[in-house]
Order: sequence, then structure tokens, then C-alpha cells
Amino acid sequence: MKLHDLKPRKGSKKSRKRVGRGISAGQGKTAGRGMKGQKSRSGYSGGLYRQGGNLPLYRKLPFKRGFTNINRIAWSEITLERLGDFPADAEISPSTLVEAGILRDARKPIVLLGSGELKTPLKIRLHRVTRGARAAVEAAGGSVELIEL
Repeated sequence: MKLHDLKPRKGSKKSRKRVGRGISAGQGKTAGRGMKGQKSRSGYSGGLYRQGGNLPLYRKLPFKRGFTNINRIAWSEITLERLGDFPADAEISPSTLVEAGILRDARKPIVLLGSGELKTPLKIRLHRVTRGARAAVEAAGGSVELIEL
């Protein structure tokens, strides 16, 4: 078999329908477009959002209002009272929080919030710590180290 012997499969290539070429073809005169109206004219393209006099759907929807910041950082929030179960001088990092079942996803940045009390000294390594939380950790004898995002 040579390249000049190759042919497409029978029935796979179909010639296009030539409309408006006489009555015997079955698609003559109006060429399947019906009689009058905008859709029968050449150059018609109905417009994706055109609704024929109704208020268009895209104008009813509220997504145009306001502003959504695409660079927004979604923080995982943890309070001091969640850290009360850790033993003294334990090192707390995103991976240890996932192992303890406090967090689900270690890839999100974590912020430590100051609500609750902390009695045991802990070594905390997180992405962000509030002023009140830092003061409470240091008052309990622990230390805070920030991780880069």
C-alpha cells in the first residue's frame, strides 16, 4: 500500500448541502429559512443575550455589583483555646495541627487568634499571629515565630 492508495472510509466524507440552487434540490427559493423576518435575512446573528424585548437575563443577575478581589488570601483561623490540649513545650506548626485534627488543609495560611486562655508554654510557628494572641503565648512562657507565606 502506498500513500496514493489511501482513501477516506466510505461515508466519512460528505459534500456540503448547497442551498438556494433551484427547486429540484429541495432547498431552493428560501433555502430552508422560511418566509420573512429577521432570521431569513443574510448577516443575521441573533445575539447571545437577546431576549426579544424582555429584560435580558444578564441584567437581572447581581454579579456585576460590588468587587471581588482575586488575590484574596483565605486564612485558616485557630483560637488559643484549641491549643490547650497540646503538652508543654510542644512545637506547633501547620503539619502538627493537621495531625492533631484541628486543621484539614495545611496548604492554607494560618492565623492564630487571641480568644481563649493558654496555660502551657508552646513554641508556635504560624503564618500570622494577632497581638493579643502573641501576648498570651509569651505570658504563658511560650514563643512565636512567623513563617513566610
